[in-house]
Amino acid sequence: MTTTKTKPINWDALASELTDIEIIRDPNQIIKLSLDYYHFSPILQSQLKDKKANLIVRPTNETEILQIAKTCVKYQAPLIVRGAGTGNYGQCIPLEGGVVLDTTKMNNINWIKPGLSSVEPGVKLVTLDKKAKEIGWELRMFPSTYRTATIGGFIGGGSSGIGSINYGGLKDRGNLSAVRVVTMEDQPRIIELRGDHVQKVNHAYGTNGIITQLEIPLAPTYPWAELIVTFDDFMTCAKFAQALGDSDGIVKKLITIFAWPIPSFFPGVKKSIPQGKHCAFLMISEYSLEPFQDLVKEFQGEICYQKTAQETNKGTPIYEYTWNHTTLHARTVDTNLTYLQSGFPSDKNLALVEKMYQHFGDEVIMHLEFVRGDGQTTAVGLQIVRYTSEKRLNEIIEYHEENGVNIFNPHTYILEDGGMKTTNIQQLEFKQKVDPYGLLNPGKMKAWLEK
Repeated sequence: MTTTKTKPINWDALASELTDIEIIRDPNQIIKLSLDYYHFSPILQSQLKDKKANLIVRPTNETEILQIAKTCVKYQAPLIVRGAGTGNYGQCIPLEGGVVLDTTKMNNINWIKPGLSSVEPGVKLVTLDKKAKEIGWELRMFPSTYRTATIGGFIGGGSSGIGSINYGGLKDRGNLSAVRVVTMEDQPRIIELRGDHVQKVNHAYGTNGIITQLEIPLAPTYPWAELIVTFDDFMTCAKFAQALGDSDGIVKKLITIFAWPIPSFFPGVKKSIPQGKHCAFLMISEYSLEPFQDLVKEFQGEICYQKTAQETNKGTPIYEYTWNHTTLHARTVDTNLTYLQSGFPSDKNLALVEKMYQHFGDEVIMHLEFVRGDGQTTAVGLQIVRYTSEKRLNEIIEYHEENGVNIFNPHTYILEDGGMKTTNIQQLEFKQKVDPYGLLNPGKMKAWLEK
């Protein structure tokens, strides 16, 4: 296996070979376009704060990407693919310098038809969603960064989001139909992956191929009402959310719950929420509101906030308080706050949720997102953590794992350590074929480093 050469790279010479391609060399722009939201983690802050690219390229088509790939291989220059930089784990941070490939100008929607779309990687999720809604369809899922994130960035670095209560995660079979990638060989090739083969590059941090085209499945669209339901007791709130997720006849897109004081961190809606209340933040089809209200009564909840689908066009959308936007709002209030990502086992009684809630109290504040997994409603946590030290954070992680809660560690930029915990042989073997010099986003794939 060949590794990256260590001799100095002549960046002027490299740039001179990328004729007619936009190149950014302004130092301030390079710093800006070398960042994501890794600062959510105090661990990653210290590890990544000084990392930056040597130059930025901004191609507009696949032909230009082929030229960039060939030139980077010639000079043995690291290449890091970037969308809008809305990730949280340093996925697109250049650990060894090199060229950052900004995909935001590759933003064509090739076509949309019922159930399926074909797009370039730089298309914003909000743009694709609005276009699909014109024919009665919408994105199956999107992150809380919906208004800024790109589809290529979401596939490369994301995993799930708003809509996952119906469709699971991006890696579930059927949630990505096809991708085209450019390889990093001496003579770069274009490879199309379809069906199960898309998993070779799905959520691989751009370590084994430059995505240039994607086919994204769509879902039927609904008029989504936004609601906040309050509860006096946290576990009642959690069991309400579980019951709502299990109510197959109620059409929903988002089920998020927060233990107090998280709702107090949210501008715009906190005035609607009584002091000390635990909350469910929800997106429910307007067609399902009557049976939904019966479920609220059953659990003795109180609806304190409600917008019709038409009213949701004004103000902050409710999903921007959920998923990792929760962490963003929390850190705006207190920069000593950070977060965990955890997967609880499927359990209608939420016994482990209750155990963690009681054990940690206000040190690890409960924030749960409910998703569909293996045919069941399952809670995943993005708990807000009052950070004191790396040692204590590791103790919190260990306690969760010892008790059967799987931690998807957001305090590492290593692909496998964040969530998979095991080597993805399929992705490693694909990298060996298409990136033999290890130039794509070096330092992120542990399996490659160990080989």
